[in-house]
Amino acid sequence: MSSTEPFFSSADPPGAPPAGPPGPPAAQPWTSLERFARDYLKERRRERRWRLFFRLVWLLLGVLVVAVIIATRTHVVTPTGPHTALIDVRGEISPNSEASAENLLSGLRGAFEEPNARAIVLRFNSPGGSPVQAGMINDEIRRLKALHKKRVYAVVEETCASGAYYVAVAADEIYADKASVIGSIGVVLDGFDLTGAMEKLGVRRRLIAAGSNKGIADPFSPMTDAQRDHIQATVAQIHAQFIDVVRAGRGVRLKEAPDTFSGLFWNGQQALELGLIDHLGSLEHVAREIVRAEEVVDYTPKENVAERLAKRLGASIGAGAIKALQAQGTIR
Repeated sequence: MSSTEPFFSSADPPGAPPAGPPGPPAAQPWTSLERFARDYLKERRRERRWRLFFRLVWLLLGVLVVAVIIATRTHVVTPTGPHTALIDVRGEISPNSEASAENLLSGLRGAFEEPNARAIVLRFNSPGGSPVQAGMINDEIRRLKALHKKRVYAVVEETCASGAYYVAVAADEIYADKASVIGSIGVVLDGFDLTGAMEKLGVRRRLIAAGSNKGIADPFSPMTDAQRDHIQATVAQIHAQFIDVVRAGRGVRLKEAPDTFSGLFWNGQQALELGLIDHLGSLEHVAREIVRAEEVVDYTPKENVAERLAKRLGASIGAGAIKALQAQGTIR
């Protein structure tokens, strides 16, 4: 280069900064729109996944319902010849239990309606329970006996006390082992009175109720004499109903004594002497010698494996779905 040549080209005017590396491109006006589209597509994919999940859940539950129906149908025994129908009265007689009126009456109706069932045997291993549930079962047994003209036998294994005996007296005859526990013809309503302990601890009870007797069973509040008398009269009336049912069921076979209805219980041998039962014997003895249908078919409704699985799996799926939705913020 000669000394006469300028130090800048025509592309670089005087005073312009020297050219450097190119900077980042300017933001394009469609960038925000692109981000919105990406978020929108992501949300739609998430919604599709949840829809697919719930469809699979409902499909699975539908399959389980069908499996329960099939399992229930195959669980029921369909006898082809004469037999003795068995209904087990096991555990506490109460709502939502195995020995609830709803459950037992379902089996009883099936046994009475079966033409090949020569007689029905109620097998007892129960300490009793609700007088309401027991009364419902007793009433229905007597109705079914009159309707279908079939005999009913009660067989006591371990225990037939209180509400269980309330049911048993609906049978035509009662059998038991010599060591079985039978009786307890009484009614009890128990609770606690914690007012003395509260006074020692310096604790006061705050009870707000509409109605002067609304807190009558509250263990933290004192009970008046009038309230006690009312409860006693109610329990006594239920006891009188129990006594009437026993007398109607046992009739002249019952040998009443001063303590027959006192709530005492006896072994099988003593119960036989008191007329609380008719004979000593077992289920096999009754089926073979009395009913003369040695084959015993169990009509007791039972929850099968498919039903238990459906309930547990259904509960697990429901809980999992709720947790997932909560995690996504869909529900709170």
